[in-house]
Amino acid sequence: MSARTYQVRTYGCQMNVHDSERLSGLLEDAGYVVAPEGAQADVVVFNTCAVRENADNKLYGNLGHLAPAKTANPDMQIAVGGCLAQKDRGEIVRRAPWVDVVFGTHNIGSLPTLLDRARHNRQAEVEILESLEVFPSTLPARRDSAHSGWVSISVGCNNTCTFCIVPALRGRERDRRPGDVLAEVSALVAEGVLEVTLLGQNVNSYGVEFGDRYAFGKLLRACGEIDGLERVRFTSPHPKDFTDDVIAAMAETPVVCHQLHMPLQSGSDRLLREMRRSYRSARYLSIIDKVRAAMPDAAITTDIIVGFPGETEADFQATLDVVAQSRFTSAFTFQYSKRPGTPAASMPDQLPKQVVQERYDRLVALQNDIAWQLNKEQVGRTAEVVVATGEGRKDADTHRMSGRARDNRLVHFTPGEAPIRPGDVVETVITYAAPHHLVADGPLLSHRRTRAGDNHEAGIRPKTPGVTLGLPGFGIPTPLQPTGGCG
Repeated sequence: MSARTYQVRTYGCQMNVHDSERLSGLLEDAGYVVAPEGAQADVVVFNTCAVRENADNKLYGNLGHLAPAKTANPDMQIAVGGCLAQKDRGEIVRRAPWVDVVFGTHNIGSLPTLLDRARHNRQAEVEILESLEVFPSTLPARRDSAHSGWVSISVGCNNTCTFCIVPALRGRERDRRPGDVLAEVSALVAEGVLEVTLLGQNVNSYGVEFGDRYAFGKLLRACGEIDGLERVRFTSPHPKDFTDDVIAAMAETPVVCHQLHMPLQSGSDRLLREMRRSYRSARYLSIIDKVRAAMPDAAITTDIIVGFPGETEADFQATLDVVAQSRFTSAFTFQYSKRPGTPAASMPDQLPKQVVQERYDRLVALQNDIAWQLNKEQVGRTAEVVVATGEGRKDADTHRMSGRARDNRLVHFTPGEAPIRPGDVVETVITYAAPHHLVADGPLLSHRRTRAGDNHEAGIRPKTPGVTLGLPGFGIPTPLQPTGGCG
């Protein structure tokens, strides 16, 4: 009997993307195999997000599209997990009775058991825990990329931002021990990974559970001691917890990229108070000044919300002013989305859509202009690019390849006749700048073949086991034995 096939569909943030890698690892350990491209899987898993207002509509629309396939094949199984599952719980099965399994953010490790139980009992299984069952990083993961990997340093959040539903769905912050984090990084590097991104809802508060407020800076420095690791990124820091030692660690640790994504949300001090963002615009700008003083080449990006309840034209102008001063390389700009269960949802003075849209358009125009000016400064400079897949939608038409520079700028380059693979590293000179990408159409200065490129060419992706060392201190642990790739 052939193995059952699976497909995981992911919505939302980097946390969800990494959770989906763990769901894939769990399913493969349970004997499932990934469904071939274009084929209908025996098990379809939706890993959902609840941050945006249209998240519900997107999920139920996709579930509706699968209903005929489920009717035609009753042995097919559909599972819904993630933040929306944590929020809606049994409502999902009520609205879409053809769903077999619903599981929350705290028990992703239960998925294979719940699928077996639903198949045996011929009825839906809904299991939503109120607190973390096991730390997600103790679970196996089938990684999506041969050259880069996510590494969670914490889950949950202790902040109470009035617009955000995440703490209610992912719980309070839980920190991993540094030894666990470094062991996972070492395991990824042992499988050829060049770059890791350290993940947390608030990486700057890392260490709160074991009483070391300087733990994150120490962690960055310790990553720099891992042989073979070429790039370290992190997301997302919170301005209220940002300490000077982290800036020093970024500047003094060569593998840490000079790139910072730091959410602003608003430039209005009054709105920052309403949002319960416990910093003010002056504090935010001072961090940027310190980062640029230590790393003049730093690329800084941000998140901004337009149209928060009660936002006046003066509040919005304050945001434009801070954006103009900050000179972000790029910004993720969002129109405020009311989320039931958050304090902001019941605030007075919810803004009309047309007002929010007009302000949003002005902000995007300003930010695009700034980004274009900054990118033009890159023309003529040399960029080291790790080649990636899926970054250049028009690459086939333009005969280019794409990847990320060390500062995370997207670079489309002309490979020439060289047999370049995703995961390889090239150096090239920037010849053209657009607001959201750079182009390098000249000859390559260098091309370095890597083990990550070998693995991508062979169809191998890292498969990491759960990491459970529990080491309390810093320093490089003995790397875990790599498990070998899986196709």
